[in-house]
Amino acid sequence: MGGKINFRGRSIISINNLSKEEIIYILETAKKIEAMPFKKKSELLKGKVMASLFFEPSTRTRLSFNSAMTRLGGRVIGFSDPMTSSFAKGETLYDTIKMVENYVDVIAIRHPIEGAARLASEATEKPVVNGGDGANQHPTQTLLDLYTIKKAQGKISGLKIAMCGDLKYGRTVHSLAIALSHFNCRLYFISPESLKMPAYYLAELSKRGVMFSEHEKIEEVIDEVDIFYSTRIQKERFPDHAEYEKVKDVYILTKEMLNKVKKNMRIMHPLPRVNEITLSVDSTPHAYYFQQSANGIPVRQAVLSLVLGALK
Repeated sequence: MGGKINFRGRSIISINNLSKEEIIYILETAKKIEAMPFKKKSELLKGKVMASLFFEPSTRTRLSFNSAMTRLGGRVIGFSDPMTSSFAKGETLYDTIKMVENYVDVIAIRHPIEGAARLASEATEKPVVNGGDGANQHPTQTLLDLYTIKKAQGKISGLKIAMCGDLKYGRTVHSLAIALSHFNCRLYFISPESLKMPAYYLAELSKRGVMFSEHEKIEEVIDEVDIFYSTRIQKERFPDHAEYEKVKDVYILTKEMLNKVKKNMRIMHPLPRVNEITLSVDSTPHAYYFQQSANGIPVRQAVLSLVLGALK
């Protein structure tokens, strides 16, 4: 596998562009980096510079990209508020990327508009890594989710996985569902009617032979699953505030709801959470979302090392 797969100079825009073999290769690279001695790791990207262009608020993704790069010996330039850049003066995304490519070796970008990351990749010869574009894709989140599932369960294939909450606007569940189609998993989608998984994703899963079902209550499936993936109802994605108010508190996972779950069941969440998982759940052996967040470092280190050709 190692001789055939080459990510050098390649942009990572969508999980749809990665084959099963490529996904596994990235996860194996992350495992290799985690086990690497500190000194060797800290010299992998020495002399390389990453642009961190965040046109939308972020904590975990931005900081873990920056931390991943600096821990590998690289440097980071960029912004976390587009109003401090020439975007505030009316500069187009295309022009921003054409300018930034002169200063860096790789670009990590988050943008509120779907398709922005792909446009950025078309504007430059430098590799672009999508840190989330609107309600569309978030491939490195998906990769760290898969890495977390593997760590939690010892495998990815053949698991029962529930996804709960905002399945309409939630780019994390969109990407994860497609990625899991490679691994023979049984999926359960839990959401109110107004936030169901979009029909085109369901059609694609059916086409790929994935078994799935739709539900409106957590209690219908939580005792059956190996992974319960909770998501925040995303206020910023709703065009109508009244619609958000109707559904914002529809799913709240409590400690009492875990009484009969599988012993090895693990709860994941891309974070930030608002109130969809109570603090009492944090102390249970099922809570796994903070470990999930930490896994963003080795996974993003793997992606950066591969696209910059530091590892093959």
